[in-house]
Amino acid sequence: MAVDRLYALLERIGNLLRTEERAAGLRHGLQPVHLQALRYVQSCNRYSNTPAALTEYLGLTKGTVSQTLLLLEEKGLLRKEASTEDRRVVHLSLTEAGRAVLDDALPPALFARVLGGLPEGGRVLEEELTGLLRSLQAANAQRSFGACATCRHFRREGPGRFSCGLTQEPLSREDSLLLCRDHEAAGA
Repeated sequence: MAVDRLYALLERIGNLLRTEERAAGLRHGLQPVHLQALRYVQSCNRYSNTPAALTEYLGLTKGTVSQTLLLLEEKGLLRKEASTEDRRVVHLSLTEAGRAVLDDALPPALFARVLGGLPEGGRVLEEELTGLLRSLQAANAQRSFGACATCRHFRREGPGRFSCGLTQEPLSREDSLLLCRDHEAAGA
């Protein structure tokens, strides 16, 4: 397999998906970066729902993320709340309107339709792309932002009971499925 050809394929797929995101976002007056920010906030845990974590996840400047958050807050799609433990920390959460926008816009309908036509609904492709992403993150020394349940700090305490070995705090079943900026792949 030619590296150039694989890169070109992934680049083209990314461009096509961004075009679909742009069209879906325009229905709500949003750009792809706005949808990506909403998607991250929807998917992250209580340790990672901060502007700093979003900045790191998106790989953008603080100024760009600040403007993005301002627009999303003005549109009533996102809320900012000061931490009860540290007033300097701001936590982000989606509003019902923000959830509705995401439900309508992502993933783009065309992507969902095409993926359904792949063998096993794209399961093998998902595994391959997950491996590629992990390898790229490791090579660039970037955080993995993985789900708690796949982290080396994740602890099963008993039936339906989990905790974070890093923070020593309990985790719910829902928490275990969310993205965390402190994620370290198990076995890494």
